[in-house]
Amino acid sequence: MNLTPQQRKDRDAQRQQDASQAMKEHRANEKAFYDNFQRLKAERQAREAAESRKAKSASK
Repeated sequence: MNLTPQQRKDRDAQRQQDASQAMKEHRANEKAFYDNFQRLKAERQAREAAESRKAKSASK
């Protein structure tokens, strides 16, 4: 498959654009995962703190 210099340039530009879009999507997915992880962690910590307070008040 022989490509002309212009075809090669166009192909390389398209590949670069595709790679850039893939990285944007990857970063967005990572951020969504991290945000969800932090939300769940905060919920778990709040639940554990409430259970701890409940256990302390029940033992008195």
